[in-house]
Amino acid sequence: MQDEDIVEAIEDAGFEAEILPDSTVSQPKSQKTLSGQFRIGGMTCAACVNSVEGILKKLPGVKRAVVALATSLGEVEYDPSAISKDEIVQAIEDAGFDAALLQSSEQDKVLLSVTGLHTEGDVDVLHDILKKIEGLRQFGVNFGNSEIEIVFDPEVVGLRQIVDTIEMESNDRLKAHVQNPYLQAASNDAQEASKTLHLLLSSLLLSIPVFFIRMVCPHIPLISSFLVMHFGPFCIGDLLKWILVSMIQFVVGKRFYIAAYRALRHGSTNMDVLVVIGTTASYVYSVCALLYGAFTGFHPPIYFETSAMIITFVLFGKYLEVLAKGKTSDAIKKLVELAPATALLLLKDKEGKYSGEKEIDASLVQPGDTLKVLPGSKVPADGVVIWGTSHVNESMVTGESVPISKEVSSPVIGGTMNLHGVLHIQATKVGSGTVLSQIISLVETAQMSKAPIQKFADYVASIFVPIVITLSLLTFLAWFLCGWLGAYPNSWSAESSNCFVFSLMFSISVVVIACPCALGLATPTAVMVATGVGANHGVLVKGGDALERAQNVKYVIFDKTGTLTQGKATVTTAKIFSGMDLGDFLTLVASAEASSEHPLAKAILDYAFHFHFFGKLPSAKDSIKKRKEEILSQWLLEVTDFSALPGKGIQCWINGKKILVGNRALITENGVNIPDEAEHFLVDMELSAKTGILVAYDGGFIGLIGITDPLKREAAVVVQGLKKMGVHPVMVTGDNWRTAQAVAKEVS
Repeated sequence: MQDEDIVEAIEDAGFEAEILPDSTVSQPKSQKTLSGQFRIGGMTCAACVNSVEGILKKLPGVKRAVVALATSLGEVEYDPSAISKDEIVQAIEDAGFDAALLQSSEQDKVLLSVTGLHTEGDVDVLHDILKKIEGLRQFGVNFGNSEIEIVFDPEVVGLRQIVDTIEMESNDRLKAHVQNPYLQAASNDAQEASKTLHLLLSSLLLSIPVFFIRMVCPHIPLISSFLVMHFGPFCIGDLLKWILVSMIQFVVGKRFYIAAYRALRHGSTNMDVLVVIGTTASYVYSVCALLYGAFTGFHPPIYFETSAMIITFVLFGKYLEVLAKGKTSDAIKKLVELAPATALLLLKDKEGKYSGEKEIDASLVQPGDTLKVLPGSKVPADGVVIWGTSHVNESMVTGESVPISKEVSSPVIGGTMNLHGVLHIQATKVGSGTVLSQIISLVETAQMSKAPIQKFADYVASIFVPIVITLSLLTFLAWFLCGWLGAYPNSWSAESSNCFVFSLMFSISVVVIACPCALGLATPTAVMVATGVGANHGVLVKGGDALERAQNVKYVIFDKTGTLTQGKATVTTAKIFSGMDLGDFLTLVASAEASSEHPLAKAILDYAFHFHFFGKLPSAKDSIKKRKEEILSQWLLEVTDFSALPGKGIQCWINGKKILVGNRALITENGVNIPDEAEHFLVDMELSAKTGILVAYDGGFIGLIGITDPLKREAAVVVQGLKKMGVHPVMVTGDNWRTAQAVAKEVS
């Protein structure tokens, strides 16, 4: 349709219209901002961090850049219309560091790993398949890494549809999987550690002979006489050291020269600059001294071993640093492992009925999918229960150790454990929108954040290297002038042959031992370790700023169940008020509770089992050794019309009579009177930090059971320790007031 036709159609509808010239049409600029996480290798100190951050912030389109030394990661917010991720990676590499994109906030871009790409023919087949997929905007195939980077329109095609199409069109020759950026990061950590270890071992194997030639061999006559023999104008020992150290200096130590060159090229300095200056000075002096001795006959001392040992020790430190960085990110890895790898997708036919199920990659779950969650398996995504009842352990998110009852319309959280019944859930949030992903993001942000004190450390580190080099030069000049003027005895520099070499050794020492690594690593490593340990124990810290302000905390709030207590219900008391035998009472209650999935029901069953089959009430050391099925078949009574009443208890019929097991509300609502004696006993139990379970049978009150959740051994120690620090502990609980007071008194 032409522009004139559009204008005519608008005018026919009763409105005025005209075509505006192109120059007058306002084209809104793209306001889209992406957040990318980049892995940055080769950073050794805070000066490196400042250098990378400075370069990133100067790039066009970059709005924010934060680089963390301890995690070797950088987060960059950028405008994709002004700069691409590849240009960001290139800028980091030009600065002398290794870089790679780990993940991006761009939801319609994803990296797939493909198995089955063995030949160029397989690549051609994959190209043909991808070209036919509607909604696939662009793609790039990396044959070497067996990866595809795709950009697609989520409103036209889903990621699962793309993966299924690749497998179906290739007759299952090609299998596509979504790459987990965290597993990729773990793989990169392992590769970096392996590469550094290889360099360290190479340097060590070459340095040991140099050390022996210098320190040990002169004391072995046979070897010493061989080493002092001449090969042309050079001694064999000196020639061997020259060859070995040259390999260490320029082959093993090549990485230091490359990194130092790139840093200096961008007007910055780092640890590599110090290493290069110190080792090169020692090496060049030794070579000059060796050549001078060969042509003049006067042999000044040489210090090849100094250069070799410096590089070896620096590499050893870097290897330990790589290992430490890997361990500090364990918290993120453990959180990622909470999410299940696969999910059971319920398939529907054309009429909307369930026709089967299919196991899929959990990363391919889409909003609206119906998923089946089996007992003992993890919930694949955040969603809502649409069929079934069960109890779910949500302690990994909420810290609540008691399993939560789930029924139709109940929300569920991805990564939590389904304990009992089968559930059908409808996925509502997937990927980065899930609660678990947001927790991981929060921990990542905390580990990337910088404490205020670190800003000062970073500033010092930024000027540290130039100051060290200046001090090194001043050290050399001071000692050299003192020696030239005779300010110290000649015997001090006798072993070095002259004051120049004597002064040079002091200068090299200043360069080598002065390293900003400790200054730059101390604070970020402390933040990483603190936030990581906290995450492992269910405590989320928002970052270094929060940690630094934690010293001013005056109140600490504890949840009772599962925090101060063990979160494991145990029956401690069974009291009868009807003249019924204790064994019959426990049989009746256990028969009713056997159909319940509530944690308190299991505590009552355990208590009854012990009483019947061990002839005694349970102690802390007892355990049920017989299978539950065998026990149930022997003595539990038949139950009919069982129903669970959330927040109250249960009701059912045994021997044609109604039995109620629950709290006060359940008993009183059914018109059952609680005797005064029972009421007083119940109050005493609550004052002793116990929960009372009341039992009524055939319209009459027959007894009650006391259940307690024992305190953790360390609870009282922690509370008392906080009080000594001037911090006021506060307890929050949904239990009754008397029980709460009793627990508070016990831990105080």
